[in-house]
Amino acid sequence: MELSKNIKNNDIATAAKLITIIENNRNKAAGIIKDIFLHTGNAYIIGVTGSPGVGKSTLVGEMINIFRKKNLSVGVIAVDSSSPFSGGAILGDRIRMQKHESDSKGVFVRSMATRGNLGGLAKATRDATYIMDAMGRDIIIIETVGVGQVELDIVKLAYTSVVVLAPGMGDDIQAMTAGIMEIGDIFVVNKADHPGADDAEREIKYMLHIGMRKSDWEPEIIKTVAAKGSGIKEFVEKINKHKKYLEDNNLIDKKKYSQDQLIKLIKEKLELRIIKNENSQNIINDFVEKIAKREIDPYSAAENILKKLGLVNRS
Repeated sequence: MELSKNIKNNDIATAAKLITIIENNRNKAAGIIKDIFLHTGNAYIIGVTGSPGVGKSTLVGEMINIFRKKNLSVGVIAVDSSSPFSGGAILGDRIRMQKHESDSKGVFVRSMATRGNLGGLAKATRDATYIMDAMGRDIIIIETVGVGQVELDIVKLAYTSVVVLAPGMGDDIQAMTAGIMEIGDIFVVNKADHPGADDAEREIKYMLHIGMRKSDWEPEIIKTVAAKGSGIKEFVEKINKHKKYLEDNNLIDKKKYSQDQLIKLIKEKLELRIIKNENSQNIINDFVEKIAKREIDPYSAAENILKKLGLVNRS
């Protein structure tokens, strides 16, 4: 594809077109990724997650400033909620980061709608990281949609996961222990000039202390005031510290990330084969009626459907 050939030249217009294609057409997305994949694998991916209103976009904007001062190129994928009318992103993080628009060669920000996908990311997010990676971006920041403790998909994509909280905004840290608190490598208490910042920091420390971490890395906690640029330099230093920890201990396991991607693609293709195939639909509808009439249980029905579709052995 001609567009794919131009991506290595760091062309923003080409990258924007390719991301639009992968969002709208999964078949064409496969062709694009096949063309560019050998040019990926060099970017460092940072995930930023947290509830709405904690200042994630402002924080990301300040992160960009620090990385650009170090002459590092940055790609940002800002995942937003979907408009119920157009299906597009309704918050538009590009507006909140528009001060970087003049630095098109060094900064590329793209908003992406979830389009109903759960887990805090859009279905095309990973493919968008491939495009930014192939462009030669040194750093890729993924800002999740901000729906709370179910946003766990980011840990399967980012090397460093940042959880952003704010004092006095009802984040209910204790309620998050079973999910998002377990994935954070760095915790940011943003808007730390507001009352309750010290309390929020203590709560995080307590929840991390009683939690079960599966890593030798001890999560870092830092207070920032992103709107004033306060604490951002120190925050980025903690990101670099985590990156060095992963590199020194050979923990950037690209096999793990590749396996997750492969399994997701297999599931996606199987779903398309089963759900969108007319013959499959007829088979499924037959068994739906049998289940409704209590002629067969759902587990046996599922096994029979897979056998009829040739997806498991008939023996």
